[in-house]
Amino acid sequence: MSVWSHCRRLCVGFAAAAACVAPVHAAPDIVIGQVAPLTGVIAGTGDEYVAGAHAYFSHVNARGGVHGRRIRVVVKDDGYKPDLTVQHTRQLLAQDDPVALFGFVGTANILALNKQKLLSEAGIALLAPYTGASDLRDPVNPHLFHIRASYTDETAKMVEHLHTIGLKRFAVMYQNDGFGKSGLAGAEQATRKLGLELVASGHYDRTKPEEVDEAVKAIAPANPDAVIMVSVNRASAAFIKKLRAAGGRAQLFSISVVNFKELLKNAGEDLARGIGISQVMPFPYSPSAPVVREFHALMKQYAPDKVISYASVESFIAAKVLVEALRRAGPDPTRERVLAALQNLRDYDVGGFKIGFGPEQRVGSRYVEVTVIGRDGRLLR
Repeated sequence: MSVWSHCRRLCVGFAAAAACVAPVHAAPDIVIGQVAPLTGVIAGTGDEYVAGAHAYFSHVNARGGVHGRRIRVVVKDDGYKPDLTVQHTRQLLAQDDPVALFGFVGTANILALNKQKLLSEAGIALLAPYTGASDLRDPVNPHLFHIRASYTDETAKMVEHLHTIGLKRFAVMYQNDGFGKSGLAGAEQATRKLGLELVASGHYDRTKPEEVDEAVKAIAPANPDAVIMVSVNRASAAFIKKLRAAGGRAQLFSISVVNFKELLKNAGEDLARGIGISQVMPFPYSPSAPVVREFHALMKQYAPDKVISYASVESFIAAKVLVEALRRAGPDPTRERVLAALQNLRDYDVGGFKIGFGPEQRVGSRYVEVTVIGRDGRLLR
């Protein structure tokens, strides 16, 4: 006698019959891999970059997932160390079999992936790397999908903005790696376009972000009108304090990866006031754009203890882009299908902000605006 014949003989009445229905297996999760700095010198940024995406993915899962499948994000902490980025990515690819990678942080970290050819060998897309380095955009890497403007775009915008208000003597303080050098190159190109040259530049070691004395010595004597800082939070705060202590009165501008609240905390409100910061995402502190209103509502619901910031709204937008690509990839997404779906995602409106890719286009947005730290520690547009 078969198992199911035996079951039918034992089932008496509706309730018993219902218990004998063949089990229904849930559809397998869609796995996404993320490596981010949850410890180390930019742990705050890493935490925010994970949190915004978590809020949107949680919302999608609560509504049934994508084609009935839940999204599961496997997150590993690299401490902003490139060797750990490579190690964790290898583990993710081998053990978790993700259909896409998402939200990695750091120029040197992603350059390390490229050097090892991990993305191309795995045939997998990495969406929304938190970097604007030109080395990761030119030449085009078909596996990297950027949703933010480049550091070259940002520094050029700052130079152009400052020149319109009469400033001509520019200097750059930068992190001595691909991240910092990309911003330096953008500033040099922008000044040459205006018939000018940088009056000074100074750098610091990425592993020692608070040791900026040599950068101050290189820049302060040149008496620049403005200094553009292509640096992380701690280095920027240290430079602000030491430049002011050395008598430097230049206007200070920072690249988008800096968190203005960290500047306020580490440099102090008096020194931070008036600092300009370029931004590459919609203003997250006033829910004027539809995507920002949605972001606020879902952060409140799914990540109420996390910070509202440019980093968290950026990862929220990136998560929306990835979910749309997963939908377009169909009920059985593969690495190849997700990569193709991203490539064909053109002028996708996430809610008042558009992202678009193409066969030879991997930079989804070149939007840049300039904000300023105002009184009472508020960021102003």
